[in-house]
Amino acid sequence: QVRLVESGGGSVQAGGALRLSCKVSRGDMSRYCMGWFRQAPGKEREGVASVQSDGTINYADSVKGRFTISEENTENIMSLQMNSLKPEDTAMYYCAINIFSQHCASASMDLWGKGTLVTVFS
Repeated sequence: QVRLVESGGGSVQAGGALRLSCKVSRGDMSRYCMGWFRQAPGKEREGVASVQSDGTINYADSVKGRFTISEENTENIMSLQMNSLKPEDTAMYYCAINIFSQHCASASMDLWGKGTLVTVFS
């Protein structure tokens, strides 16, 4: 069984910071891409940040310079440090992995966590 469990969401004032963590119990499965996605009410799910197995890191333009993704592979943890949060960052945040390829688009991800809610108020 492979499980992804997010934590670290909460409510924070604009300009503040949160750190999300995703604990991955992957067994012996490969992780070609690990990423964070979010979905706000009335919006499509969008990619936030991802790390490919070749080391490539991807960020959405909207979070570039503010968010940092990291993979702590010895602990099977993927983190998302979110700084300078804005109200438009409010969303349910999900972690996901692709176990077959390095494609990191939402539709390519194979396993998903249940999400952690981030609310940013001004």
